[in-house]
Amino acid sequence: MTVRQISLDTDRLRATVEDGVGWMVFNNPERLNAVNFAMKQAIPGIIEQFDADDEVRVVVMMGSGERAFVSGADVTEFGELRSTPEAIRVYDEVTERMWDSLHALSKPLIALVRGFALGGGLEAALRADLRIAAENAEFGIPAAKIGLGLSFENTDELMRVIGPTHAADLLLTGRRMKADEALACGLVNRVVPLDEIEDVVRELAAEIASNAPLAVRQLKANMQASPLPERERDRGRLDALEAECYASEDYAEGRRALSEKRHPEFTGR
Repeated sequence: MTVRQISLDTDRLRATVEDGVGWMVFNNPERLNAVNFAMKQAIPGIIEQFDADDEVRVVVMMGSGERAFVSGADVTEFGELRSTPEAIRVYDEVTERMWDSLHALSKPLIALVRGFALGGGLEAALRADLRIAAENAEFGIPAAKIGLGLSFENTDELMRVIGPTHAADLLLTGRRMKADEALACGLVNRVVPLDEIEDVVRELAAEIASNAPLAVRQLKANMQASPLPERERDRGRLDALEAECYASEDYAEGRRALSEKRHPEFTGR
């Protein structure tokens, strides 16, 4: 097993590449992994490095420790960083770049959720393709309880994933949703024991990483385009990605492996 560290300007995030998997860890445990401004600035760079790295076939994001995935934005910074209209504009632009980077990632993204995923933590998890929760996970957006606004984009993302009825319940009450309820309404894919979740996610990431990279990229692109209005879908690009799969060496290798009853060895070509 080889682990490669990615150098960052903040110690509140950790980023590594390990056996085809990019790991991004929110590392602010004393504040339940609340995301501060420096972390928001760093996240797009991490995601862009993972996206450009052919060695990385899937990305996992998780929080440090067992108490929280992410408990939201670090509100202790708001007095300084959101004190004027110009400061608010800059803060919001950095936040939007962070969301855009997670949404634009061309590789599968898994959220490993232990403990609290609140506010921005739930919003981050919603950007993942797969969400695996520990039994101690709790989800919520307490905006109504503390008088904060919530962007239309984040509201829409939640409603798209769990539907308007469940979203209205969560948003208007500001309550926390336990892991079993999150599974029932489709917010998470699986709920597993706390002491097993890292092993489960590693196995899931390894399974995805073993698949044909070009096919996975094409499927992810289709998934990203699906919620868009028809006029905003780049069908030419999607069709080209599909054609690239059929013309690839990996497609030939997949057929050979199937006929020879062995595991294929994909190269991404």
